[in-house]
Amino acid sequence: MTKAMRVHATGGAEALSWEEIDVAAPGAGEVVVRNEAIGLNFIDVYFRNGLYKAPLPFVPGNEGAGVIEAVGPDVAGFAVGDRVGYVGPPGAYAERLVRPAAQLIALPDALDSVTAAQILLKGITAEYLIRRTYPVQAGDTILVHAAAGGVGQIACQWAADIGARVIGTVGSAAKRAIAERCGCARVIVTDEEDFVAAVREETGGEGVAVVYDGVGADTFEGSLACARTRGLVVAFGAASGPIPPLDLQRLNALGSLYVTRPSLAAYTRTPEELRTAAEAVFAAVARGAVRIAPPATYPLAEAARAHADLEARRTTGSIVLLP
Repeated sequence: MTKAMRVHATGGAEALSWEEIDVAAPGAGEVVVRNEAIGLNFIDVYFRNGLYKAPLPFVPGNEGAGVIEAVGPDVAGFAVGDRVGYVGPPGAYAERLVRPAAQLIALPDALDSVTAAQILLKGITAEYLIRRTYPVQAGDTILVHAAAGGVGQIACQWAADIGARVIGTVGSAAKRAIAERCGCARVIVTDEEDFVAAVREETGGEGVAVVYDGVGADTFEGSLACARTRGLVVAFGAASGPIPPLDLQRLNALGSLYVTRPSLAAYTRTPEELRTAAEAVFAAVARGAVRIAPPATYPLAEAARAHADLEARRTTGSIVLLP
């Protein structure tokens, strides 16, 4: 038997239940992974609270790293004992789980499982945001909300390494230094100043080329006001709540803006896309363009406490659950 966190009814952090589950033998094209570390991401909260739908009951969690314990028929390229990571549909909050081999990422020898679990989903998210959703160029001025968060720290460092001027927002003065270390040329503390006015002042009234907004309800209106004429607002998350419906005519009035809502699934549709993105993340870390701070760690059995801390914004950077 394997222990796992399950959700029987969506709701608050208390909806997470630590219990025994059965792990099936791997079928064709599948493997069993023994988790060594599991990344906690805000998408896990969305599934737990019902904003994103999953059949009940389910095991949450969308990223992890560990060792292959069993291999099913018709698996090529992976063997028992291989170290792998994965991102994708829920199921990670478990000591062991079955995963399609096509969704696995081989881990470099130099990358430990804890680091892998904290950078795969967040790093691949940052990769598609700054390299594909809007390909950031040297000389661009960009705005990254929640710059001290897990995705924010990686995206800010990566964009600064490209040569962009990064403006970052943080929720408190205590997080300012984190955003500065991650390459932000200007850090706006949103509980101290109006970020729209600050961005307009920083850009001489022009606005930024792109806004990366993973916060949602609390920031989206302001994000629209921060974009330059024909600028892009990338709404990739909703940590503060869902974004209300948008009248497209407003985009005309605000300067013919573009708005997109990308997803990791759409940017990693094939094994090749997934592994190319992961390799770009590994390369950025290996050459020092992206530096990864040690994560906050919680026992997997205390995932509810970790969720509560994340939602209350008591954490910075990444959270990793340890089986």
